[in-house]
Amino acid sequence: MLVKSEPAILYFGTSVVLISTVNEDGSYNVAPMSSAFWLGWRCILGLAAVSQTPINMARTNECVLNLASVDNVEAVNRLAKTTGTNPVPEVKVRRGYHFVRDKFEVGGLTPLRSETVSAPRVQECPVQMEARVEAIHGLADDDPKQRGQRQVVEVRILRVHVDDSLLLNGEPNRIDPNRWRPLIMSFQQFYGLEGSQVHDSRLAEIPEHVYRGPDVDRARDEPKRSGDQEVVRTRQAINESAGN
Repeated sequence: MLVKSEPAILYFGTSVVLISTVNEDGSYNVAPMSSAFWLGWRCILGLAAVSQTPINMARTNECVLNLASVDNVEAVNRLAKTTGTNPVPEVKVRRGYHFVRDKFEVGGLTPLRSETVSAPRVQECPVQMEARVEAIHGLADDDPKQRGQRQVVEVRILRVHVDDSLLLNGEPNRIDPNRWRPLIMSFQQFYGLEGSQVHDSRLAEIPEHVYRGPDVDRARDEPKRSGDQEVVRTRQAINESAGN
């Protein structure tokens, strides 16, 4: 029997993403989230506007989306209720968050140099996607009580790094869904994909390459980041921070 219900959250199950960004002083930030979905080589992210991650993304126009597997659950949990924003926003204070400067250290994670962006990849995550911010929109801005509190960020993927153990045999550009075990957040609890495929999918009859969009070829032309660029960007971030 169906009944009316008003859950405070509607997290029916989405993948956990660790978003890494660069702070104003050139240090690194990494934050777990799970309001994300993909369309082609674009990703839509839902974030609290007061969090350090969207602040960094708006300033640098870049990030890395690191997909957590079930093996990363302890690291993700260590980062829960931490924030890189100082002072801690009041809404997060009420929820028990505290400021952490080096979140990579707290999470026991290792930053890896990216090819096209200044933000680092997370070595421990089996899937790492370098991305460029293409658009930022307010969410629920039609409601004066919610206006300015949340943002929807559209990013374009520039590089995809995948642990080779996840690739379909003989297919360097395809992920084997039987090998990929994402960490899932469902109603604030962690879950993994258990068991085997429940049924054949008619959609799977469509060759995967048919979905390939122009963003893939566009990403190939993205210039690699040089060491000199890294130094310049870091100095610029430090100068901006000092100016503020």
